[in-house]
Parts: sequence; structure tokens; C-alpha cells
Amino acid sequence: MSSWSDARSPLPLLFRRHSSGDVKNLTSVSSSLLPAFGTVVDEGHVKLKKFVIAPYDYRYRWWQTFLVVLVVYSAWASPFELAFRKAATGSLLFVDLVVDGFFAADIILTFFVAYLDKSTYLLVDDHKKIATRYVTRLWFTMDVASTLPFQIIYRIITGETTEGQVFAFLNLLRLWRLRRVSELFKRLEKDVRFSYFITRLIKLVCVTLFAVHSAGCFYYWLAARHKTPKKTWIGDQVEDFKHRSIWLGYTYSMYWSIVTLTTVGYGDLHAVNTGEKVFNMFYMLFNIGLTAYIIGNMTNLIVHAAVKTFFMRDAINEILRYASKNRLPGGLREQMLAHMQLKFKTAELQQEEVLQDLPKAIRSSISQHLFRKTVEKSYLFQGVSEDLISQMVSEMKAEYFPPKVDIILQNEIPTDFYIIVSGAVEVLIYKNGTEQFLSKLGSADMAGEIGVMFNIPQPFIVRTKRLSQVIRISHHNLKQMVQPEHEDGKKIISNFLQYLKGLKQEIQEEIPFLTELIGDMNIEPTRSNEPQNLEASNSNENTNIKGTPETSSPIPSITPIRVIIHGHHPNKSTTEGDMSGKLIHLPDSIEDLYRLAEKKFGRRGSTILMDDGSQVEELNALRENDHLYIF
Repeated sequence: MSSWSDARSPLPLLFRRHSSGDVKNLTSVSSSLLPAFGTVVDEGHVKLKKFVIAPYDYRYRWWQTFLVVLVVYSAWASPFELAFRKAATGSLLFVDLVVDGFFAADIILTFFVAYLDKSTYLLVDDHKKIATRYVTRLWFTMDVASTLPFQIIYRIITGETTEGQVFAFLNLLRLWRLRRVSELFKRLEKDVRFSYFITRLIKLVCVTLFAVHSAGCFYYWLAARHKTPKKTWIGDQVEDFKHRSIWLGYTYSMYWSIVTLTTVGYGDLHAVNTGEKVFNMFYMLFNIGLTAYIIGNMTNLIVHAAVKTFFMRDAINEILRYASKNRLPGGLREQMLAHMQLKFKTAELQQEEVLQDLPKAIRSSISQHLFRKTVEKSYLFQGVSEDLISQMVSEMKAEYFPPKVDIILQNEIPTDFYIIVSGAVEVLIYKNGTEQFLSKLGSADMAGEIGVMFNIPQPFIVRTKRLSQVIRISHHNLKQMVQPEHEDGKKIISNFLQYLKGLKQEIQEEIPFLTELIGDMNIEPTRSNEPQNLEASNSNENTNIKGTPETSSPIPSITPIRVIIHGHHPNKSTTEGDMSGKLIHLPDSIEDLYRLAEKKFGRRGSTILMDDGSQVEELNALRENDHLYIF
């Protein structure tokens, strides 16, 4: 026999030889189960000892599949030959010997098949260990017993042409081979290349056919071995049935077996003698269990396929009851229903539901493949480092929205901003009691970033026009990722400010301070040798406020420090209107601060004081929301 040690293996890198002759598992324990799930692995070589077969070798797998076909024949022939002895001594005898020969060859072959040690998960290829393991197990005894041709051995020893009933029953040992069919179905049920529903359905059909066939053969065996053939279930219908055609008797047997299994009970065939009645009782008890097994499995398969529909209908009914109880408007009710229906229809596309059980590294790789190009095309992140892009994409969450559903509400607290992956959305504003259309956004466009960057309530409504997929990231996560990347933060600010300058006039007018902010972007810094500070000095946002705002910048590592400037001495009494200050982004130098204050208050200052009267000499000492008095 030629060596199979260099055979192509489905698990090429799973095992590797040690110098001692063992083979080490290079991957996790679960990797050894990959062949059972039909996983395709690249070609490789498994170095085993000479004349040792890899258990996952594709040729050995084909050999096992071929034996399953022979097992099907054995499962049919063993009960059939027990009932119809003429067939056992006739044409089927030669076929049985050939089939037994194949299984005898498999017994010999098993002594050369390596096995996986379940305690160490090492592939054992030592001949002595393989043989000891096989011989000491029950499988070896049963394999030999189910392969021996007892009828031929009996005839050779006794010289008789027919064997006794004991030897006829020994042929039923060949049913031991059915374990191979069970193992095959286990592999197919786990193999993603095959439909689980179809596999289970075929298994149930096979179990039912085998039960019907076996019971029919035993029915005929009881009648054929009875002392008075006429006092049997078939003797009442067919005279001298023993000498009639084998297939006539087999047809009657299958008919009565099926009628009994299905509990139809026409009454044309019935048990006559005591032996038949006893067998019928046990058979009908078995039928109760078999019927329960079939119904249970079929119910489970059908319910499993329809369970999502049941959950969807229940969820929709809950929404309708909630909307009716709280008297919600029809438009809001329709949005709720559309979102719930989309959730179930696209459940297989939702990242969180599909990928939640996968390791983080795999989820990140999938996100990079799906969304990286979209993020790179968005205006806010153009020109930033690849590391920052990778971090953001890994943290982004994907969502689907049905048509005519609000993604962002006007005056909503800014927590996330969105990037449109596919579909289209509209930017609207609610003004004077009506909704006014401002713009349309498509793939790679952003929504909600103005509220996040300025840390103000969302100025616009963002609503889907058709089915749209978006990815979102929270301002908190963005702040943490950008904080150590100073250059990337400045680039993001620069991109954002350039985007604001290009907005339509009607959009700019809807943000009160935006026009003044864009005007401030024309202020030039005094230090010409540091052009990179242009973004910081150009990003002076000002707003009339009273007192210190409650919230701070969501991304302080990106935007400059915000301070509040006043145009008078801190101890000078002022009217209530003069107490309001200007919220600005701190420029890079004191000179720039004087120039900005001159533009805001209409007069040039020369001194900068804090609330406590201390004079400001360096801007680096200032903190977020400090009050500065310039006069």
C-alpha cells in the first residue's frame, strides 16, 4: 500500500510534526472541528509517519462516503434476508459477500488512520498506539462481528445448504454499520454548504423508511415461521403465500406496516395469532415515540423559520397599542412602524446583531472593508492620518433607516454625527410653523457635525428620502481619538471651517453666529513664521451670552480654548446689557486677542485682567470659559 502521508489535507497548517514524531496543533482546539463545518482551507502538506493516513485527507473522506452507500444497502438487506430466506440464499448472497469485503478492507485501513488525542489535542501517528486504541474499543469487536459472513461459515463447517435461525439473526449485526450514517448526518448538519432544513428533513424521511421496512420484514417473518400459515395476518389474504413471489409478500408487508404506522387501520389486515398481537403492541408503542419525534422535529424546523415573523408581528402590535394609548399622531406612528419593519427585514445586515459574537479584530477588519473608503471621502477627515481613520472606522456603528424617518431632530442635544454610506437624506428646518427644505445629502456626506463641533443644539432636521445606511460616531469617542493627534485635530478644524465657508447663504443664516464667525476667519495672525496656527486663530466663534455656559467643548483637543471677553474693567459698574460678553476661541497671541477685541467692542485695549483683578501676561495660563476684561 502506498503512503498517504503527503496527501492533500483540508487542514494543512493545523498540525505540524515534532522531532519525536508527534504532530502539534498549531491553532485553537476548535480549529480541529473545521472539516465538520465544511471550511475550505488552502492547500498544504501534513508530514506523518510512513503508511499513516491523515483523518481529514480528502481521499479518506471519499472512502467513508462510499461506505455510507454500502451501509444503506446493508440496512435494507439485513431485515429483508431475515424475512425472505430465498433471497438470502440466492442472488443477494454474492452482493453481501462483496459488501462485506469492502468493510473488511475498512477494518484493516483503520489500523493506519491517525487519531486526535482529546486530552492533548495532538494528532497521534504512532502505529502501536493507533492499533491499541482501536482493538481495545468496542468498535473493533462490533466491526468484525458485523463483517463476518456467518451463513458461509456455517455451510462450510456443517455442509448444510441452509443455516438455522440463530445464524439468520446474526446477520442483523450488520445494522451496527448504521452509526456511519448517523455520523454523516451530524457532519452535514454542521456544514454551512448544505441547507440545515433539507438535511434534517432527509434524516427524518430515512428514519421513517427504515422503521417501516424493518417492521414489514418482521411481520412477514412472523407469518413465515408460524406453524399454521393460514392463521396468520397474510394467510387470510394470500393462500400458500410462502411459495408465491417474494415481492408479493414484501408488498403486503410494507402495506400493513405503513397502515399501522400511520394509525389508519383499515381492518383488511390484522393480527391473528398471539405472536403477531404481541409484536403489534410493541410496534404501536414504538410508533407513538417515532411520531412524536417526527412531529417535534418538523415543528421545530417550521417554527424556527417563522420565529422572526412572530417576533415582528408581536413588536408591531405592541407599537400600535402604545401609539393608540398615548394618542400619538399618525405620522409619528408610521415612522415607528417603518423603523420596526426595517429592523426585522434587514436583521441579517445589522452589524451589531450579526457580528456581536465575533472577536473584535474580525469586526474591525469587516468595518474597515465596508466603511473605510466612505470615511476617507467625507470632507471632515480628508488629509488626516491613516491611523486615525482606522481608529474611527473601528468605533463607528452602522444603522439602517427606512424612508421618511428622522435621523436628527432640530434642537436635539448633540451626541453623535453621521456619515451617509448609501441612500439619500434631506436637511430641513422647522421655521414659522412649517418645514423648509435646505439641502440634500448623499453618499459620503455628513450630518449633525455642526452641532457636535460647536457643541450647540442641532440646528437642522435630517430626514431620509429613501432606505439609507449610515455610520455614526459619538463626540466622546472622537475626542478621545483626536486628543493625542494634534496635527490631525488642526486638519479637521481646517476642513470644517472651509466647509462652513462653502455653505449656502440660506443655511448660514439659520445659525446666528455663523456669519460673524466666517467674517472672523479673515483675521491674519501676527506671527508670519507660524502659518500652521491659522486654523486656531481663524476659528474664533462668538456668541452673546450671559454668564458661563454649562457645557465645554466636546473636542477640546481639536478646537482652541474658548474664553469670554468683556470690554470694561471687572470692577466697573455696568448696565445689564453691558454685562454680556463675547464667547471666542482664544487666538495664538495677545496681540491677536487685542485686535479681535477691538473688532468686537470698537475700541483698542491695552490691558487684560481676570475676574480677580490679576493681569494676563501669557495666554497659556488661561483655561476653558475664563472671563477676560480688555480695556
